[in-house]
Amino acid sequence: MITDKSAGLFQKAQTLIPGGVNSPVRACKSVGCDPVFIERAAGSKIIDVDGNSYVDFVCSWGPMILGHNHPAVVEAIQEALAKGTSYGAPTPLEVELAEMVTEAMPSVEKVRFVNSGTEATMSAIRLARGYTGRKAVVKFDGCYHGHADAFLVKAGSGVITLGIPGSPGVPDDIVKNTISIPYNDEATLEKTLRDQGLDIACIIIEPVAANMGVIPPKDGFLQKLRALTAELGIVLIFDEVITGFRLSFGGAQSAFNIMPDLTCMGKIIGGGLPVGAYGGKKDIMDMIAPDGPVYQAGTLSGNPLAMAAGVATLKVLQEPGFYVRLEEKAVSYADELKRLAEKYSMATTLNRAGSAMTCFFTSGPVTDFASAMKADAEKYGIFYREMLSQGIYLAPSQFEAAFISDAHSSEDLELALEKTEWSFKKMAG
Repeated sequence: MITDKSAGLFQKAQTLIPGGVNSPVRACKSVGCDPVFIERAAGSKIIDVDGNSYVDFVCSWGPMILGHNHPAVVEAIQEALAKGTSYGAPTPLEVELAEMVTEAMPSVEKVRFVNSGTEATMSAIRLARGYTGRKAVVKFDGCYHGHADAFLVKAGSGVITLGIPGSPGVPDDIVKNTISIPYNDEATLEKTLRDQGLDIACIIIEPVAANMGVIPPKDGFLQKLRALTAELGIVLIFDEVITGFRLSFGGAQSAFNIMPDLTCMGKIIGGGLPVGAYGGKKDIMDMIAPDGPVYQAGTLSGNPLAMAAGVATLKVLQEPGFYVRLEEKAVSYADELKRLAEKYSMATTLNRAGSAMTCFFTSGPVTDFASAMKADAEKYGIFYREMLSQGIYLAPSQFEAAFISDAHSSEDLELALEKTEWSFKKMAG
């Protein structure tokens, strides 16, 4: 595999862009290599600037559930593009996508579109504070909710990957109102929420953690969380930026039958274009300006290209059998990965939720941040490099998810398993 053009671009990028990348985990430092630069994509494949083709399990970090350049999405974007790129005014597409989202997500009565998942989560906690008149936000160790100041406390994803405990530039006066507790720990959850001196406005959670690797909730954990927050008047926020329309058409809240007060969304609802959203109960959402006093705005919110892509994507997701087909692929693939790990005595734990999964290089169970940190990131780096050299593109971090899209064919998955066996055999010596 020749990557001369990627190497040259990365060298130049480092003189112009911090770390040579615009999102830190893409720098590939934790996996011991430099990033490849992508030129184009189609279906289940991405092609780099040197012409190397890879079966893609990153899927743009989740949103490409239909695969790259799906014809219906491309057609919708082209049609919207021909009319204009941005108006700074309401469009029919915003109403259409809002209707689709509120019909799909059981707890969402009203929705506000924004430009990213980070913008959605920071807007949701502002709204929760405005609604309750309280200050504190509770989150869970290892869960990542974007890079807003209040969330950079024991955050997941890139922060873990780079070994950063928090971030300089975040004042103590801001993070003192953020409380981080262990994921899947009911006793600590109840003790924290019942402490009236903490002045808790809201609790935000990835209903299936996916930014310290995929970690599903323990049986009863989300039910306990919902019961406690309802009893204590604490706003429950589901961060479904990854799980929304990925775990099921109605997100994790539909899959687990748990109704949060607010939901944050992103990724899939823009069909691969930059987008985010937050929505929930009407009485809470009516606090947002111009209906209420909680201010939030964005010039490019509801961008017509993103709205068109989102509408087209959600229409395909509603087709009969879509999620059944995706689940069958994921189950079969995960079972074979486990079999190969056993065959070559690789100490791994595979966690899966729907079509998202993580192979942790630990003999664990992996149920929370502490157990995820036992994974051997160096060994994952070896595995990553071997797979990349064989044309399989995985997330350049042990603490991310692999995604299967509708475009992944049986041949794609068989090839990935063949290369996995090759890599495991080589690693086992």
